[in-house]
Amino acid sequence: MKSFQHLLLIILLSASMLTISPGAGPSHSAEPSVWKNLESGLDLGVFQASKKSAFSDSLIRILRADTSFFGLRLLNASSKDQGKRQSVKDWVNKNGLVAAINASMYQKNMMSSVSFMKNRQHTNNTWVSKDKTILVFDPDEKNLLPVRIIDRDCEDFNTLRKKYGTLVQSIRMISCHGENMWAQQKKMSSIAAIGLDHQNRVLFIHVRSPYTSHDLINMLLELPIGLKQAMYVEGGADAQLFINAGEKKYDFIGSYSTGSREHDENTYSKPIPNALGLVRLKK
Repeated sequence: MKSFQHLLLIILLSASMLTISPGAGPSHSAEPSVWKNLESGLDLGVFQASKKSAFSDSLIRILRADTSFFGLRLLNASSKDQGKRQSVKDWVNKNGLVAAINASMYQKNMMSSVSFMKNRQHTNNTWVSKDKTILVFDPDEKNLLPVRIIDRDCEDFNTLRKKYGTLVQSIRMISCHGENMWAQQKKMSSIAAIGLDHQNRVLFIHVRSPYTSHDLINMLLELPIGLKQAMYVEGGADAQLFINAGEKKYDFIGSYSTGSREHDENTYSKPIPNALGLVRLKK
Protein backbone atom coordinates (compact mmCIF):
# COMPACT_ATOMS: atom_id res chain seq x y z
CA MET A 1 0.00 0.00 0.00
CA LYS A 2 2.83 2.39 0.90
CA SER A 3 4.45 1.76 -2.47
CA PHE A 4 1.20 2.60 -4.24
CA GLN A 5 0.76 5.81 -2.20
CA HIS A 6 4.36 6.80 -2.89
CA LEU A 7 3.86 6.29 -6.65
CA LEU A 8 0.62 8.31 -6.60
CA LEU A 9 2.39 11.18 -4.81
CA ILE A 10 5.13 11.26 -7.48
CA ILE A 11 2.53 11.39 -10.27
CA LEU A 12 0.63 14.25 -8.59
CA LEU A 13 3.81 16.25 -8.01
CA SER A 14 4.91 15.77 -11.63
CA ALA A 15 1.53 16.98 -12.89
CA SER A 16 1.76 20.02 -10.63
CA MET A 17 5.21 20.91 -11.98
CA LEU A 18 3.97 20.68 -15.57
CA THR A 19 1.11 23.05 -14.74
CA ILE A 20 3.23 25.79 -13.20
CA SER A 21 6.39 25.43 -15.24
CA PRO A 22 6.78 28.27 -17.82
CA GLY A 23 8.69 25.87 -20.05
CA ALA A 24 5.88 23.35 -20.30
CA GLY A 25 4.50 24.88 -23.51
CA PRO A 26 6.31 25.11 -26.88
CA SER A 27 9.23 27.53 -26.94
CA HIS A 28 9.62 29.26 -30.31
CA SER A 29 12.79 31.04 -29.14
CA ALA A 30 14.53 27.67 -29.00
CA GLU A 31 13.91 26.97 -32.68
CA PRO A 32 17.03 27.17 -34.86
CA SER A 33 17.28 30.13 -37.22
CA VAL A 34 16.59 29.45 -40.89
CA TRP A 35 19.15 32.12 -41.82
CA LYS A 36 22.79 31.16 -42.18
CA ASN A 37 25.23 34.05 -42.03
CA LEU A 38 27.79 33.85 -44.84
CA GLU A 39 29.63 37.07 -44.02
CA SER A 40 28.83 40.55 -42.71
CA GLY A 41 25.59 41.70 -44.31
CA LEU A 42 24.98 38.47 -46.23
CA ASP A 43 22.67 35.64 -45.20
CA LEU A 44 21.27 32.54 -46.87
CA GLY A 45 17.80 31.42 -45.83
CA VAL A 46 16.29 28.03 -46.63
CA PHE A 47 12.55 27.70 -46.04
CA GLN A 48 10.19 24.78 -46.39
CA ALA A 49 7.37 25.72 -48.76
CA SER A 50 3.94 25.44 -47.14
CA LYS A 51 2.67 23.55 -50.19
CA LYS A 52 4.54 20.37 -51.08
CA SER A 53 5.59 20.02 -54.72
CA ALA A 54 5.49 16.74 -56.62
CA PHE A 55 9.09 17.41 -57.71
CA SER A 56 12.39 18.12 -55.93
CA ASP A 57 12.69 19.33 -52.33
CA SER A 58 9.92 21.97 -51.95
CA LEU A 59 12.48 24.43 -50.57
CA ILE A 60 12.59 28.20 -51.05
CA ARG A 61 16.15 29.55 -50.99
CA ILE A 62 16.75 33.25 -50.42
CA LEU A 63 20.04 35.14 -50.44
CA ARG A 64 19.66 38.36 -48.41
CA ALA A 65 22.12 41.22 -48.86
CA ASP A 66 22.41 44.40 -46.81
CA THR A 67 23.02 47.37 -49.12
CA SER A 68 25.39 48.87 -46.53
CA PHE A 69 27.81 46.08 -47.44
CA PHE A 70 26.83 45.09 -50.99
CA GLY A 71 25.89 46.70 -54.28
CA LEU A 72 24.36 45.42 -57.50
CA ARG A 73 25.89 45.17 -60.95
CA LEU A 74 24.12 44.46 -64.25
CA LEU A 75 26.06 42.30 -66.73
CA ASN A 76 25.07 41.89 -70.39
CA ALA A 77 26.43 39.58 -73.06
CA SER A 78 25.45 42.29 -75.56
CA SER A 79 28.01 44.73 -74.10
CA LYS A 80 31.50 44.90 -75.59
CA ASP A 81 33.26 44.15 -72.30
CA GLN A 82 31.44 40.80 -71.92
CA GLY A 83 30.58 39.57 -75.41
CA LYS A 84 28.95 36.19 -74.78
CA ARG A 85 26.27 34.34 -72.85
CA GLN A 86 27.41 32.48 -69.73
CA SER A 87 25.93 30.45 -66.92
CA VAL A 88 25.26 32.43 -63.76
CA LYS A 89 28.16 30.55 -62.15
CA ASP A 90 30.50 31.75 -64.90
CA TRP A 91 29.16 35.31 -64.65
CA VAL A 92 30.14 35.24 -60.97
CA ASN A 93 33.56 33.62 -61.35
CA LYS A 94 34.69 35.68 -64.35
CA ASN A 95 33.62 39.02 -62.90
CA GLY A 96 34.66 38.62 -59.27
CA LEU A 97 31.10 38.70 -57.95
CA VAL A 98 29.83 37.44 -54.61
CA ALA A 99 26.64 36.09 -56.20
CA ALA A 100 24.40 36.44 -59.23
CA ILE A 101 20.92 35.60 -60.45
CA ASN A 102 19.07 35.99 -63.75
CA ALA A 103 18.49 39.67 -64.51
CA SER A 104 15.37 39.00 -66.61
CA MET A 105 13.84 36.79 -69.25
CA TYR A 106 15.27 37.22 -72.76
CA GLN A 107 14.09 37.30 -76.36
CA LYS A 108 14.55 34.81 -79.22
CA ASN A 109 17.75 36.56 -80.33
CA MET A 110 19.26 35.13 -77.10
CA MET A 111 20.69 38.52 -76.13
CA SER A 112 18.00 41.14 -75.51
CA SER A 113 15.91 41.37 -72.37
CA VAL A 114 12.16 41.19 -72.95
CA SER A 115 11.81 44.73 -71.57
CA PHE A 116 13.76 47.88 -70.74
CA MET A 117 17.30 47.27 -69.52
CA LYS A 118 20.30 49.59 -69.27
CA ASN A 119 23.23 50.69 -67.18
CA ARG A 120 25.46 53.75 -67.50
CA GLN A 121 27.73 52.14 -70.08
CA HIS A 122 25.36 50.02 -72.15
CA THR A 123 21.70 49.78 -73.18
CA ASN A 124 20.46 46.24 -73.77
CA ASN A 125 16.84 47.13 -74.62
CA THR A 126 15.30 50.59 -75.04
CA TRP A 127 11.68 49.38 -75.07
CA VAL A 128 9.61 50.13 -71.97
CA SER A 129 6.96 47.41 -71.95
CA LYS A 130 3.66 47.32 -70.05
CA ASP A 131 5.29 45.44 -67.15
CA LYS A 132 4.79 47.28 -63.89
CA THR A 133 8.07 46.91 -61.99
CA ILE A 134 11.53 48.32 -62.63
CA LEU A 135 14.49 47.48 -60.43
CA VAL A 136 16.76 50.54 -60.18
CA PHE A 137 20.14 51.07 -58.53
CA ASP A 138 23.34 53.14 -58.90
CA PRO A 139 21.68 56.44 -57.87
CA ASP A 140 22.90 59.84 -59.04
CA GLU A 141 22.73 61.29 -55.51
CA LYS A 142 23.78 59.87 -52.13
CA ASN A 143 20.48 60.78 -50.45
CA LEU A 144 18.54 58.40 -52.72
CA LEU A 145 17.87 54.78 -51.84
CA PRO A 146 20.72 52.64 -53.22
CA VAL A 147 18.27 50.06 -54.57
CA ARG A 148 14.54 50.21 -55.14
CA ILE A 149 11.79 48.47 -57.08
CA ILE A 150 9.59 51.05 -58.76
CA ASP A 151 5.91 50.14 -59.01
CA ARG A 152 4.48 52.15 -61.90
CA ASP A 153 1.00 52.10 -60.36
CA CYS A 154 2.29 53.86 -57.24
CA GLU A 155 5.31 55.90 -58.32
CA ASP A 156 6.34 58.28 -61.08
CA PHE A 157 8.67 56.17 -63.20
CA ASN A 158 9.42 58.94 -65.70
CA THR A 159 10.81 61.10 -62.90
CA LEU A 160 12.64 58.37 -61.00
CA ARG A 161 14.28 56.85 -64.10
CA LYS A 162 16.36 60.02 -64.47
CA LYS A 163 17.86 59.56 -61.00
CA TYR A 164 19.38 56.07 -61.37
CA GLY A 165 22.09 54.70 -63.64
CA THR A 166 20.86 51.11 -63.94
CA LEU A 167 17.29 50.03 -64.69
CA VAL A 168 15.86 46.54 -65.21
CA GLN A 169 12.18 46.10 -66.06
CA SER A 170 10.31 42.87 -65.38
CA ILE A 171 7.02 41.33 -64.28
CA ARG A 172 5.50 42.44 -60.99
CA MET A 173 4.86 39.71 -58.43
CA ILE A 174 4.03 41.76 -55.35
CA SER A 175 2.66 45.29 -55.54
CA CYS A 176 3.68 48.32 -53.49
CA HIS A 177 0.64 47.50 -51.32
CA GLY A 178 1.92 43.98 -50.60
CA GLU A 179 -0.62 42.25 -52.84
CA ASN A 180 -0.19 39.13 -54.98
CA MET A 181 -0.49 40.46 -58.53
CA TRP A 182 -0.33 37.13 -60.39
CA ALA A 183 -3.57 35.43 -61.42
CA GLN A 184 -3.75 31.67 -60.88
CA GLN A 185 -2.81 29.57 -63.90
CA LYS A 186 -2.02 25.96 -64.78
CA LYS A 187 1.61 26.51 -65.78
CA MET A 188 4.20 25.57 -63.17
CA SER A 189 7.96 26.01 -63.26
CA SER A 190 11.13 26.45 -61.28
CA ILE A 191 11.37 30.19 -60.53
CA ALA A 192 13.99 32.89 -59.93
CA ALA A 193 12.90 36.26 -58.53
CA ILE A 194 14.33 39.43 -57.04
CA GLY A 195 12.82 41.20 -54.05
CA LEU A 196 13.30 43.78 -51.33
CA ASP A 197 12.36 43.45 -47.68
CA HIS A 198 11.09 46.22 -45.39
CA GLN A 199 14.68 47.06 -44.39
CA ASN A 200 15.47 47.52 -48.10
CA ARG A 201 17.74 44.48 -48.17
CA VAL A 202 18.08 42.78 -51.55
CA LEU A 203 16.62 39.29 -51.87
CA PHE A 204 17.70 36.81 -54.55
CA ILE A 205 15.02 34.11 -54.54
CA HIS A 206 15.35 30.66 -56.12
CA VAL A 207 12.91 27.74 -56.08
CA ARG A 208 13.73 24.57 -58.02
CA SER A 209 10.49 22.77 -57.18
CA PRO A 210 7.79 23.80 -59.67
CA TYR A 211 4.92 25.99 -58.53
CA THR A 212 2.52 28.35 -60.22
CA SER A 213 3.70 31.93 -59.76
CA HIS A 214 0.47 32.71 -57.88
CA ASP A 215 1.07 29.94 -55.35
CA LEU A 216 4.74 30.82 -54.88
CA ILE A 217 3.91 34.47 -54.23
CA ASN A 218 1.40 33.49 -51.56
CA MET A 219 4.00 31.27 -49.90
CA LEU A 220 6.62 34.04 -50.02
CA LEU A 221 4.18 36.42 -48.34
CA GLU A 222 3.62 33.83 -45.59
CA LEU A 223 7.32 33.57 -44.77
CA PRO A 224 8.83 35.56 -41.86
CA ILE A 225 11.15 37.51 -44.17
CA GLY A 226 9.49 40.94 -44.18
CA LEU A 227 8.98 40.82 -47.95
CA LYS A 228 7.98 44.21 -49.36
CA GLN A 229 8.14 43.82 -53.16
CA ALA A 230 9.24 41.22 -55.69
CA MET A 231 9.56 40.75 -59.43
CA TYR A 232 9.84 37.64 -61.58
CA VAL A 233 13.07 37.24 -63.55
CA GLU A 234 13.11 33.69 -64.97
CA GLY A 235 11.57 30.23 -64.92
CA GLY A 236 12.36 26.62 -65.78
CA ALA A 237 15.88 25.35 -66.44
CA ASP A 238 17.14 28.90 -67.07
CA ALA A 239 16.44 29.97 -63.47
CA GLN A 240 19.79 30.10 -61.64
CA LEU A 241 21.39 31.44 -58.47
CA PHE A 242 25.08 31.05 -57.70
CA ILE A 243 26.80 32.20 -54.52
CA ASN A 244 30.55 32.48 -53.94
CA ALA A 245 31.07 33.79 -50.42
CA GLY A 246 34.67 32.83 -49.74
CA GLU A 247 34.88 29.15 -48.85
CA LYS A 248 31.11 28.77 -49.13
CA LYS A 249 29.77 28.15 -52.64
CA TYR A 250 26.20 27.33 -53.61
CA ASP A 251 24.87 26.52 -57.07
CA PHE A 252 21.08 26.42 -57.51
CA ILE A 253 19.58 25.67 -60.92
CA GLY A 254 16.04 25.16 -62.15
CA SER A 255 14.56 22.29 -64.12
CA TYR A 256 10.79 21.96 -64.47
CA SER A 257 8.57 23.92 -66.87
CA THR A 258 5.05 22.93 -67.90
CA GLY A 259 4.85 21.99 -71.57
CA SER A 260 8.57 21.79 -72.28
CA ARG A 261 10.62 20.14 -69.54
CA GLU A 262 8.30 18.37 -67.12
CA HIS A 263 10.92 16.70 -64.93
CA ASP A 264 13.43 17.33 -62.16
CA GLU A 265 16.47 15.90 -63.93
CA ASN A 266 18.32 19.01 -65.11
CA THR A 267 21.89 19.36 -63.83
CA TYR A 268 23.12 21.78 -66.52
CA SER A 269 23.56 25.51 -65.93
CA LYS A 270 22.44 27.10 -69.18
CA PRO A 271 24.25 30.12 -70.62
CA ILE A 272 22.13 33.25 -70.17
CA PRO A 273 22.63 36.72 -71.67
CA ASN A 274 21.86 38.96 -68.69
CA ALA A 275 22.80 38.53 -65.05
CA LEU A 276 22.37 40.60 -61.93
CA GLY A 277 25.47 40.43 -59.76
CA LEU A 278 26.19 41.17 -56.12
CA VAL A 279 29.46 42.97 -55.31
CA ARG A 280 31.14 43.93 -52.05
CA LEU A 281 31.27 47.64 -51.39
CA LYS A 282 34.67 49.14 -50.69
CA LYS A 283 34.90 50.54 -47.17
